Amino acid sequence: MMNDIQNIVILTGAGVSAESGLATFRGFDGLWDGHRVEDVCTPDAFSRDPALVHAFYDARREKLGTVEPNAAHRALARFDAEWPGELLLITQNVDDLHERAGSKRLLHMHGELAKGWCLACGERFGWAGPMGVGAECSACGTVGAVRPDIVWFGEMPYEMERIDDALRRCDLFVSIGTSGAVYPAAGFVQTARYCGASTLEINLEPSLGSSMFSKSRIGKAGELVPEWVKEMLSR
Repeated sequence: MMNDIQNIVILTGAGVSAESGLATFRGFDGLWDGHRVEDVCTPDAFSRDPALVHAFYDARREKLGTVEPNAAHRALARFDAEWPGELLLITQNVDDLHERAGSKRLLHMHGELAKGWCLACGERFGWAGPMGVGAECSACGTVGAVRPDIVWFGEMPYEMERIDDALRRCDLFVSIGTSGAVYPAAGFVQTARYCGASTLEINLEPSLGSSMFSKSRIGKAGELVPEWVKEMLSR
């Protein structure tokens, strides 16, 4: 069966970046601790108090500059470079650790912390350092209309048509470091299984959707992902 696998879709979640020192969403020291979701992670929050939302994401962006890709990121980048078949790495994470490790066939379904989005002209562009309410759009020059290019609660994740197409065509779907609690990503395994793909979960503990996977490997991503990549590339 494994010899028939050519087309692979991989989903990564917060558990992958947690080993680099970035807090997970719902953990004890979770990313949103001290802030209600509706205060910093919704379009209404940005309309109501843009300064608070900017301060929250400016702090996240500053933290990102203090961490490095871990063994799981590096292994997936190696897999990207050496896997001869089709591959799509979908990440729920808004950090840039996959890119910094070297991954190319990558899609950020929830946006990117290191990008801004101008609500005046619609342009998206790279952003480093603080953004704040006085940020100026590099495309149209408008001041005060730039927001973090993050998919907030109540907004549609990016490139869902491309993701759905990839899931329906893949031979293997692998979920790494995800809780299985956030949709639509939590439903990816169902789509892949329905269309005949093999499914594998690699997680620190069984996810909420663990029973949907045909195989599970439980443990640290930094240990299990390099092992899996080595197995796949040495087939």
